[in-house]
Amino acid sequence: MSPELLKILMEMGHGDELVIADGNFPAASIARTFVRLDGHGVPEVLGAILKFFPLDTYVDFPVALMAAVEHGERITPPIWEVYRKTIKESKERFTEFEFVERFAFYERAKKAFAVVATSESALYANIILKKGVVVSLD
Repeated sequence: MSPELLKILMEMGHGDELVIADGNFPAASIARTFVRLDGHGVPEVLGAILKFFPLDTYVDFPVALMAAVEHGERITPPIWEVYRKTIKESKERFTEFEFVERFAFYERAKKAFAVVATSESALYANIILKKGVVVSLD
């Protein structure tokens, strides 16, 4: 976790979205705010972010994935199960992913608060997180 990314996470408010992008994602050309985490994969970055970033509990789908399609058929990349496990281990309230068509995902990413570029080599490894409300631990 870089100081730049921590600053971005603290600047975000309830409902803001963060994209964690794989190595093939056009992050630099899409992002309003852009941070690089070269040498790290998406699951590692996701786990680190969820320590500081509550998921939005006021929406049906606080986590979105780019819908994966091969030869016209919907597929389930193995990395998605890693994401499910990582989110579950974070103790965040989460039931299911939202699946967003590729070009709609790009458009949504353009509106995101920030895009985090990783070196992830898995295909369809892009993920969008919607920030929830930070609560006091008192």
